[in-house]
Amino acid sequence: MIVTVTPNPAIDLTYHVDAFRAGESLRVDGAGMRAGGKGVNVARVVAGFGEPVLAIATAGGASGREFADDLQSSGIAHRLVPVTSSTRRTVAILDRTSGATTILNERGGPLSDAECDALAAAAREALLGYRRGEPGHDDRVLDDRVLDDRYGDRPACLVVSGSLPPGMPDTFCADLVRFAHEAGVPAVVDAVGAALLAAASAGADVVKPNSAELSLTTGVTDPIAGARILLEHGAGLALVSLGADGMLAVTPEKALHARLPQPLEGNPTGAGDAAVAAVAVHLAQGDEDLIAMLERATAWSAAAVLRPLAGEIADGAAQLQHLVTTTDA
Repeated sequence: MIVTVTPNPAIDLTYHVDAFRAGESLRVDGAGMRAGGKGVNVARVVAGFGEPVLAIATAGGASGREFADDLQSSGIAHRLVPVTSSTRRTVAILDRTSGATTILNERGGPLSDAECDALAAAAREALLGYRRGEPGHDDRVLDDRVLDDRYGDRPACLVVSGSLPPGMPDTFCADLVRFAHEAGVPAVVDAVGAALLAAASAGADVVKPNSAELSLTTGVTDPIAGARILLEHGAGLALVSLGADGMLAVTPEKALHARLPQPLEGNPTGAGDAAVAAVAVHLAQGDEDLIAMLERATAWSAAAVLRPLAGEIADGAAQLQHLVTTTDA
């Protein structure tokens, strides 16, 4: 089972317009609406691939009820931590003429210390199978039956993905990395800034920023040099999305660059999440082939661009993977 944690989930709205013109009134068809946020998008892709997954997130207010209803209808196993702040919304506007996408991301409301602790506890329980408050049960002991009964499978990989809401400490992702390692499973973190550096210092097995996030985090514009900074902090592998230029995989020993012969046009908003899903599936299956992981991540990212909504990949991802070329960077 792959466990995904989304600290700052959202209701994602996607509009397609013939031509987006700033400052004008545009008539549009109804928006595509679904529960989203990076970790939720990862869970959707993983579930679509047929792997067991548990999505953990917060939910609050009327929008939180919409979020919960959509997750319920999706059939994705999930655990939602109730919070006071309303679940945020994001808006993606896709211009059919130019191919450009404009994204409006609400920041999200603040979480209290207790709410942050509750989200971390939900992740820890999913990873370690704790049963709290039952007479005669030692909370320090892993209980396989809880994992089997409540979540359907033993955890095989943790994904922590997306921005942190106001009030959440920068160490949140790092704490979850330590929980994963305590459970004996790899941890993948897609974050930015101090949270990403802390996760790397905690020994995250894979960190996956895009090039802009990497530059913002490290202050270095060269993506290979920036990736090596994350490795120096303690990350095992840095996977860096380069948009239309493909993807980098940087380890202490090597740097690889994967790309398709030509970029694909479409909606790029869930491309990075699809790459993270590919990495999580690869790790959960116990595959240690770095090139295969990089090529799968590149292909799934490209296949996500071909779908209208984030959290999906188009049929033919396996065929795309055969087209990916990998070279030393």
